[in-house]
Amino acid sequence: MKIDYRNLSKEDILYLLKSEDKTEFDELMQQAYDMKNENVGHKAYYRGIIEFSNICAKDCYYCGIRKSNKGVSRFAMNIREILDCAELAWKMNYGSVVLQSGERTDEEFVAFVEKAIREIKKVSNNELGITISLGEQSEETYRRWFEAGAHRYLIRIETSNNELYKTLHPQDHDFSERFECLNRLRRVGYQVGTGVMIGLPEQTMEDLTNDIIFFKENDIDMIGMGPYIVHHETPLAKKVKDFNKEYQLNLGLKMIALTRLYLKDVNIASTTALQALHHEGREFGLQAGANIIMPNITHTKYREGYQLYDNKPCTDENASMCRACLEGRISKIGEEIGYNEWGDSPHFEKKNKLEK
Repeated sequence: MKIDYRNLSKEDILYLLKSEDKTEFDELMQQAYDMKNENVGHKAYYRGIIEFSNICAKDCYYCGIRKSNKGVSRFAMNIREILDCAELAWKMNYGSVVLQSGERTDEEFVAFVEKAIREIKKVSNNELGITISLGEQSEETYRRWFEAGAHRYLIRIETSNNELYKTLHPQDHDFSERFECLNRLRRVGYQVGTGVMIGLPEQTMEDLTNDIIFFKENDIDMIGMGPYIVHHETPLAKKVKDFNKEYQLNLGLKMIALTRLYLKDVNIASTTALQALHHEGREFGLQAGANIIMPNITHTKYREGYQLYDNKPCTDENASMCRACLEGRISKIGEEIGYNEWGDSPHFEKKNKLEK
């Protein structure tokens, strides 16, 4: 089949997702890597991730820190602990940090996050970029956090198929509410990020094709998506009969590559889930078209408590070890690390110029 990789059709995306041909897979990876270098360069930008709490009000069927999981030892870092992590990231020349936690909407939590953002800006001399990933919130909350200093927000839609979405959540979860959060974030002024889980039970290749088209139709600036990995203490795990790590890895890489080719100039993360499937998974992600890496800089004493899926890597490595390890891995594949740079989405920046 003759494919114009620079102008992929919906049929092309579906065909390549279904293809099991090794030559076609290799060609897809090369085309995506070329597109990345052309549109966002060959730098990998760091987002030091601080997983500051595993207390969650949600009960998602796939997640290891869902509120009904009684096997989790709950924790919440204090402001000083968060600032220690952020300051370390700043001193290690990371351009940005990510604040991530279980989802809460109460005023105590909202005010805590607002204070943490302001203090991170102070401790880093206003030099650290801040991404937050804290779920569904009101527009007022998003605005408070934006005005405090955060400028990128990631909220995964998990799937663009409403019926599939229902199989991942209790009835009190609403796909339309999650979708509306993307609009709220855009109105406030954030760089808007979303993503999906790849290889879910009951998910089809048509679903994944529609996910990529959803990203483009909704003018998304950054993508954070990864292969679905089972957590044994979740309801969704019961639906998984044969978990094939190689299949999940290759499907994840295809989604990165196809998203890069279809959206061209967005930021795309090479997620830790890829490394959980293969020790070089994150490097493979960069070679498939991703340009963002999120090293874990959370205090090691808390990492075991933030297990969204089984066999999460790097839970016993401190931030300095993680930095040295990643630096070697990334250099080995010929990529450059964007130290001391925010690495904002070129797609977002182009839109801003056009609007001005």
